[in-house]
Amino acid sequence: MSVSASEIDRSERRPVANPVRRRARRIDGLVLLDKPRGMSSNHAMLAVRRLLGAAKAGHGGTLDPMASGLLPILLGEATKFAGDALDSDKTYLATLRLGELSSTADAEGEITATGRPLPDLSQIDSVLARFQGTIEQVPPMHSALKHAGRPLYELARQGASVERAVRTITLHALTRVEFDGERLTIRVVCSKGTYIRVLAQDIGEALGCGAWLSDLRREGAAGLSLDRGSVTLDQLEQTSESERDQWVQPADRLLDGLTRIDLHDEFARRFLSGQRLRLAAPLLADRADIERSSTLHYCRVRVYGPRGGPSSSPVLLGLAHLHDGLLIPLRLISTKDQDSP
Repeated sequence: MSVSASEIDRSERRPVANPVRRRARRIDGLVLLDKPRGMSSNHAMLAVRRLLGAAKAGHGGTLDPMASGLLPILLGEATKFAGDALDSDKTYLATLRLGELSSTADAEGEITATGRPLPDLSQIDSVLARFQGTIEQVPPMHSALKHAGRPLYELARQGASVERAVRTITLHALTRVEFDGERLTIRVVCSKGTYIRVLAQDIGEALGCGAWLSDLRREGAAGLSLDRGSVTLDQLEQTSESERDQWVQPADRLLDGLTRIDLHDEFARRFLSGQRLRLAAPLLADRADIERSSTLHYCRVRVYGPRGGPSSSPVLLGLAHLHDGLLIPLRLISTKDQDSP
């Protein structure tokens, strides 16, 4: 059930439609890619960048090659908000193979034990309830974390093991989706830094039967989800160059959870020049969500204003800190040499 190196290599060398080189262009936005299993996040990002002819691209949170699902591809100025995607909660659909142990706790390892007694539904539901909330987790050796400058997975491949610091994570929701007697599918809503294969292993240990992660699909991250405009590489490849931009969404979708502040012409110009702005009290009084928040005196906000003249529609100008009525620019959107998708 593991993904072989040859399978990964073949998928990452997949041909891209319309390979004729064209001038890279600036595109600011977001593509919700449904990454295929067997491809690294970096190769998936490069494929989208190539297909769109984008000058700059990144992604909002690595998915292991064995995992599929939502990989936000950030284009142009949207890369400035990558941290908001990386730091966000994630939603996964995970399938666990019960009654067995894997050397890596996932489908890429060797099975080291089999034939363990399987639990019933009541035992499963009881154990899942115990894992919800704030828990501690030890990162796996097969991870990209570094020790003395070297990734842990390199040391693991050499048979070495080093002590890893325990990290605190939060499982906001952990629900049973399906159980066929051997395979348990769960939906996990978790904080950043959660290792789902470690969770699978820990659940198996708590059940007394052992378990490993046989399949993983990310359904959501940073308020984004697969059911809201995602696209596959195959769909992009099969779409003409002139029509591919339809899959590019506004960069501010990454910031939907933040309070919005709108500035008029002069304030917008000063904000884009990096100046701190003292906002009038009436403006803040209209922001009931700020007034109700415990972060009244300090919070992050997304800032909008006109670009291109007083009559232009408000557009995203950047991200800022709001501190006691003082708007402090944090990350600004460049207005130069922009190509609209």
